[in-house]
Amino acid sequence: MRASFPTPLRAPNGLEAGGTANLDNLCINTIRTLSMDGVQKANSGHPGTAMALAPVAYTLWQDVLNYDPADPLWPNRDRFVLSIGHASMLIYSLIYLAGVRQVKNGKVTNEPSLTIADLEQFRQLDSKTPGHPEYGHTTGVETTTGPLGQGCGNSVGMAMAEKWLAARFNKPGFELFNHHVYTLCGDGDMMEGISSEAASTAGHLKLGNLVWMYDANRISIEGSTDIALTEDVAARFAAYGWQVLVLKDANDTAALKDLLAQAKAETERPTFILVHSVIAWGAPHKAGTAAAHGEPLGAEEIRETKKAYGWPEDQSFYVPDGVQTHMQDGMGTRGAKARAAWEKLFAEYHTAHPELAAELDAILGGKLPEGWDAQIPVYEASEKGIASRASSGEVLNAVAGRLPWLLGGSADLAPSTKTNLKGEESFQPAAWGGSYGGRNFHFGVREHAMGAIVNGMALYGLRPFCAGFLIFSDYMKAPIRLSALMHQPVTYIFTHDSIGVGEDGPTHQPIEQLVQLRATPGMTIFRPGDANEVAEVWRYLIAKQDGPVALALSRQNLPTLDRTRFAPASGAAKGGYILADSKETPKVILIASGSELSLAVSAYEALTKDGIPARVVSLPSWEVFESQPQSYRDTVLPPSVTGRVTIEAGSPIGWDRYAGPTGEIIAMRGFGASAPAGQLAKKFGFTPEAVLEAARRQVG
Repeated sequence: MRASFPTPLRAPNGLEAGGTANLDNLCINTIRTLSMDGVQKANSGHPGTAMALAPVAYTLWQDVLNYDPADPLWPNRDRFVLSIGHASMLIYSLIYLAGVRQVKNGKVTNEPSLTIADLEQFRQLDSKTPGHPEYGHTTGVETTTGPLGQGCGNSVGMAMAEKWLAARFNKPGFELFNHHVYTLCGDGDMMEGISSEAASTAGHLKLGNLVWMYDANRISIEGSTDIALTEDVAARFAAYGWQVLVLKDANDTAALKDLLAQAKAETERPTFILVHSVIAWGAPHKAGTAAAHGEPLGAEEIRETKKAYGWPEDQSFYVPDGVQTHMQDGMGTRGAKARAAWEKLFAEYHTAHPELAAELDAILGGKLPEGWDAQIPVYEASEKGIASRASSGEVLNAVAGRLPWLLGGSADLAPSTKTNLKGEESFQPAAWGGSYGGRNFHFGVREHAMGAIVNGMALYGLRPFCAGFLIFSDYMKAPIRLSALMHQPVTYIFTHDSIGVGEDGPTHQPIEQLVQLRATPGMTIFRPGDANEVAEVWRYLIAKQDGPVALALSRQNLPTLDRTRFAPASGAAKGGYILADSKETPKVILIASGSELSLAVSAYEALTKDGIPARVVSLPSWEVFESQPQSYRDTVLPPSVTGRVTIEAGSPIGWDRYAGPTGEIIAMRGFGASAPAGQLAKKFGFTPEAVLEAARRQVG
């Protein structure tokens, strides 16, 4: 496909007369050429989409986006999400031209976020311009969008967070939150299922503050999208309940401004703008082809493209005089005025509504309210006990009562995961009988979107949780990984954590899921062994601000241990601790997590009765335990004691580090089966007798 191009705007070494339209075109072509040059120098990347969408992104930033480059942390700023993260040179060029200031240690500095030198280091080691945008790594990037569709899901979470903040904090005369979330997405996003889940959610919730701009360039890596995507995407979004608008030509910036005005005027529906573009617009041989999608254009094609733009053909990373000034006079001036007005309003809000202002200060500052953990229960010893999903639900409600921005929900499983916040409304539009100030979120059977949505909510300073069965964490792998990559304090509540699920059978009995979670850098996983460990784990995870935590909780009752006989559950905060011990050096150490902890205790008591010195170590979190000093870990698991038994109703992978070369690992070495939980425990060797026999073999 060959595209025809209008007479280009010339770009000499300085601006020629011609007015604002010429300046706008010059800025657009600057973005295009910076994108081409960055990819070419790196010999890696995706130039075509950035070139095609330069007019769209520039118009949004320069004429619409409510954003102050001098304060990229301003709470009421519009959010821009580049879900098509492979077009990262687009956002890097915008950040540079807009003069976004650098944030260091949570404070805005007077340094630029990006320089030309940074753009020249695109995709290089330790650069500030990685191949896909990364939150926290490059100031001006609002979220990490790697796998396609994740940014779409994040943007829905952001829009939901804005709605919640507005419902809670806006008061007559004090409209603190009224911003929009804008997302650039593409054909790949439309093909990924997560975007459909997220779009369905947004349409149901009537998120009028959300705008997606879909780059329908009809090109993917394999060629024309006709080989895989032929439905009417606009009709799909209309069916979701979105306002659907069409931009016939990505270069028609005047028409785009009109469409964006329509989007902002629509308050009852999210808006989907279908943008017709030509990938690598301006490239004489590669425009409209797959060759422009995932590889550099090549030196000769770039030279000819620059010639078509009227650009100096022998200059790379060229920014004409006045381009930065023009963009900063536009977006920068508008954003600075809006931010100053907001800061004045917020100062007055502190006087008019001091308690709410203090709460909002805490959210924005990542702080917790005084006494947030005062109502966490202490559980009495009980042989019958309580399922850890149930005790978790009780502790969750105790904390939520004192932490108003702890909110979340499940993938249609709140009754099973025990995650309903009692006495709180549902987050729903009034049309569906709820309120945007509600704290119970209903994600529907959409685990993948749920994970991405809560990431977007966390990026606003809220403390979101989401819940489901542990087996369905498989559907959430990408957003879980990204929450860890972004260091966001998301809480994942996973119940039905083992073969204890019982009759639902092997399709619902998690085996390898704990290994997968534990293998994710930055993730913290807890599998508490009784109700008091559950309470301590919640105390730990709420205080933790720098990364996600996953809970693996039981469906079946777990005995509540007598803490007058055994060590206090506060040891769970160290990931692992000595629960029960002997006066002598133990001959065998029984190490367990979760529902198998009581099996270790039973075997310990039998060994003690027979005069065999033994120790029980509760190990609810490998990650937290491994973060303790070596001296502490050696106290809990002395290297000299090689008689060891580990017990966990999941995969054995990784347990050898605790069992040692001669220890025994009681674990699942295949899938489960459909039967009552008690029968499964016997079949797979999770009984007091089996653990005791293993311990005796170690002693013998």
